[in-house]
Amino acid sequence: MASSNQGNQGNQGNQGNPNNPSNPGNSGNEGSQSNQANQGGGRGFASMDPQRQREIASQGGKAAHESGHAHEFTSEEAREAGSKGGKAAHEKGTAHEFTPEEAREAGSKGGKASGGGNRGGAQP
Repeated sequence: MASSNQGNQGNQGNQGNPNNPSNPGNSGNEGSQSNQANQGGGRGFASMDPQRQREIASQGGKAAHESGHAHEFTSEEAREAGSKGGKAAHEKGTAHEFTPEEAREAGSKGGKASGGGNRGGAQP
């Protein structure tokens, strides 16, 4: 009689221990879980649709500003961040290349916004 249970004992090693995360066992669904993650059906922020990620991030940013916990950039910090982004975009080749007309228009807008003053250079 002792040999009648021997066939079932071989499967016990795969049951795992639900109280031990390092040995969860094999529930038989592992293949379908990995397929879900690859098809956008997984769990977590990274598996979400990019549009939904933006919506959630936007809500978090608004909440942080309303509660006073958001970082407020100084002019100098904003200038440095913009400079870094521009340099990275040029290195990657994704930066916008201005036409001479676009550059003139942008410079004109900047001059008007600043009051047309000279930024510390020699006065004409």
